[in-house]
Amino acid sequence: MIGALGDVVFVVSDKTIRTFDDFERSAEGRWAKHDIHLAKPKLEFLGPELETISFSMRFDVSYGINPRKERDRLAKLARSGKAVPLVIGGKKLGDKLWVVKSLKEKWSNVDNRGNVLVSVIEVELEEYV
Repeated sequence: MIGALGDVVFVVSDKTIRTFDDFERSAEGRWAKHDIHLAKPKLEFLGPELETISFSMRFDVSYGINPRKERDRLAKLARSGKAVPLVIGGKKLGDKLWVVKSLKEKWSNVDNRGNVLVSVIEVELEEYV
């Protein structure tokens, strides 16, 4: 097992591929700018901003994955607002939990009966504290 986002397990085996690509993680600070008459403004550090993570997942029926079912599992996380742990390589990412902020889905292959054969979903997560 590579890791998991809640109950969505990232795995590569001889029968199944469910993993991610293009993983990006972002952390930044929150700042206020105070205007000063006839002088440069002053910055004040307010604290850390919530971290974000984005990645894409490719679902392909030829690798033992049903793209529509996988999308439904991710959509359930997004719609419920449920905060879940993100674990990669046996290590928890971030201090707390993560929520699915958005999903963007692209279908690249559909058969003559309307079955999705290959799809790619872009997943955006935000830290939940």
